[in-house]
Amino acid sequence: MAPKKAKKKEGASSNVFNMFEQSQIQEFKEAFTIMDQNRDGFIDKNDLRDTFAALGRLNVGNDELDEMLKEASGAINFTVFLTMFGEKLKGTDPEETILNAFKLFDPEGKGVLKGDEIKYHLMSQADKFTEAEVNQMFTNFPLDVAGNLDYKNLCYVITHGEDKEQE
Repeated sequence: MAPKKAKKKEGASSNVFNMFEQSQIQEFKEAFTIMDQNRDGFIDKNDLRDTFAALGRLNVGNDELDEMLKEASGAINFTVFLTMFGEKLKGTDPEETILNAFKLFDPEGKGVLKGDEIKYHLMSQADKFTEAEVNQMFTNFPLDVAGNLDYKNLCYVITHGEDKEQE
């Protein structure tokens, strides 16, 4: 069965390529190409299943795959794929805004925060984190040997999706 062509929604994707830097678009294209296992230009249920299998998850149910596919407005070509990521990332603040928030806790401008202090603030202020959420953050962004969090790298990863050192 041939995949359906993606229907172009009026104005839906006209600015999607303007939402990202060229290097980010290239990274999304590489991810799309990896997921498009049968190289037909579309990501379908079989492509998702094969992608999960390549990542070591073999028991993905049809319901879960169907739910993922429902997030798209139609067949998932690269433009639809990029639009979906754009919609998911739309709520992310610019890197400078996030950095400025962390800088409030770093008056000396060292670029790091004491792990125990950031944990205290995250668990006691505004939208309080649970201990499990803080621990998950520290698992994904480990403290250095002195017990500090490199918040500049954290901000970069939040807004760009990868570690600076990996570029």
